[in-house]
Amino acid sequence: MTPLVLDTTAIKRATTPELVLTAVRDAMIAHAHGRTTVPAPLHLQFPDADGDCHVKAGWVTDAPDFTVKIATGFYRNPAAGLPTNHGLVCVVSARTGQIRAILDDQGLLTSWRTAAAGALVTHAMARPDAATLAVFGTGEQARLQVQWLARLRRIDTVLVHGRSQDKSRSLCGEFNTLGLHARPAFADEAAAADMVITTTPATAPVLQAGDVRAGTHVTGIGTDMPHKNELPPALFARATLIATDDHQQCLDHGDFGHAVRAGATTDTSDTPVGLLLERPVERPDGAITIADLTGVGALDAALASAVLRELAP
Repeated sequence: MTPLVLDTTAIKRATTPELVLTAVRDAMIAHAHGRTTVPAPLHLQFPDADGDCHVKAGWVTDAPDFTVKIATGFYRNPAAGLPTNHGLVCVVSARTGQIRAILDDQGLLTSWRTAAAGALVTHAMARPDAATLAVFGTGEQARLQVQWLARLRRIDTVLVHGRSQDKSRSLCGEFNTLGLHARPAFADEAAAADMVITTTPATAPVLQAGDVRAGTHVTGIGTDMPHKNELPPALFARATLIATDDHQQCLDHGDFGHAVRAGATTDTSDTPVGLLLERPVERPDGAITIADLTGVGALDAALASAVLRELAP
């Protein structure tokens, strides 16, 4: 069997937001119920280049395919006119072991599944009347998180906090062009929004726990390696509900793990995000809720398989 090699043009042509959201939601629910196989991710760091690489694999039980994915993030690339993220997904038959396809997506599917997961979880866990969204970070994932969440609920105001004022203003301009009212904000104002999404490669918390108001939901996206940290442990001590996309991953290299090791919460205090997507969340108006998303290989498998079905039925 000669594997198909599919580029970003073909992938974009075959993929719709509905396909991505459905595949990601179903995979998170399957993972919450133990209907997936997900080995521990492999991490490589390249400090001299300010880069990292993740290798993730996953299989949804009874699915015809599994995937192995390489995803890289090299954070100095934009200064050289290059994208931050690259990667590819290898789709392998779970029946014969033959490689069916190589999705040369340059990290596109990872970006989409990350955005879809963040949007789905934020929408499910935030108050129904939450309408002010703050995003920490000014890169591709910050833009995608806002755009995908706006597909699911009304957003009245977007607050953007980044290290660069120029980048913050530029991203706000993009959002305003899309019809979203956006403006730059300092960290304390952004942390007080109804919904907060952090999308940075930070190695120290990007907000103060005391700035987060009662009733706020916070989704952490960027902490996906042991040395990274976006959310302060003290915030977990204030939370009524903590959700994780994968318990062991979040303990090992998520913000949840930092909070557990700091004694701010226990290692049994989390709920699988898939269960919260499956059933509506009942939350007091004044509750603080947190989702820690580290990225699960089963989501890559589900999305890549769904795309391949569209391209090679």
